Amino acid sequence: MAQMTLPAIGTFCWPELATRDLKAAQAFYGDLLGWQAKEVPSAMGNYTIFSAGEHQAAGLCAQNDEQRQRGIPSNWLSYVSVSNADASAAKAKKLGAQILMEPFDVMEEGRMAVIQDPAGAVFALWQAKNHKGVTAYLEPSALCWTELATTSAQKAQVFYPALFGWTAQPSTDPAMPYFEWVLEGNHFGGMMEINEHWGDEWKDIPSHWMVYFMVKDVDERTARAEALGGKIRVPPRDIPKVGRFAVIEDPQGAVFSLFQGSL
Repeated sequence: MAQMTLPAIGTFCWPELATRDLKAAQAFYGDLLGWQAKEVPSAMGNYTIFSAGEHQAAGLCAQNDEQRQRGIPSNWLSYVSVSNADASAAKAKKLGAQILMEPFDVMEEGRMAVIQDPAGAVFALWQAKNHKGVTAYLEPSALCWTELATTSAQKAQVFYPALFGWTAQPSTDPAMPYFEWVLEGNHFGGMMEINEHWGDEWKDIPSHWMVYFMVKDVDERTARAEALGGKIRVPPRDIPKVGRFAVIEDPQGAVFSLFQGSL
């Protein structure tokens, strides 16, 4: 069911793709998720708003030169809504984070900063002005979950509650070491620690935030993603009593997940 209210302060409000190929990304996500692309002017060149029907679902921009030179693949950036980007950035720094981009205005749309948490995961702060964030949420083709994979769950459980007031609620299943992020009763994200169960190269996987987009049929959309040139990182699998998901890498290297809820 669609969320009819704007994202709450302290929760994720906007997913943004920085890509090496704007046109290819528009084609891929347009086909896979049915998104319509609308280019709008921005201080850093054209910016694309992806919409699902009449509702805004995500943003798209060109990857910057620094990321390209460092060999960083296309990537999704998750924004957290805050009341004051400057104050939140300053607090994050005191808590041990690095400020990758100091707070700055995005024309009349809002004010933002880019933060790297103490374990290395990158996210953004967003102080809304004209642009409030997604207007499509918890519905097909829209953001439905944001998940932290971290090299240190201990650090994350100190940093994010201190910065945003989140609570890390542990899973009741001892076989699945997982936490859900909760704010004022709202479950909006999760966390798990990167370990040997991730495969032989688990020590080389950096901390990161993952976006999940809801679909009606994970298996069918995963097959479609592969047909469009994407790679299947994790084939469709069930989460008992929750739903079914898959992890996809788009043709330019950005990784995201698809999710289908249980009936």
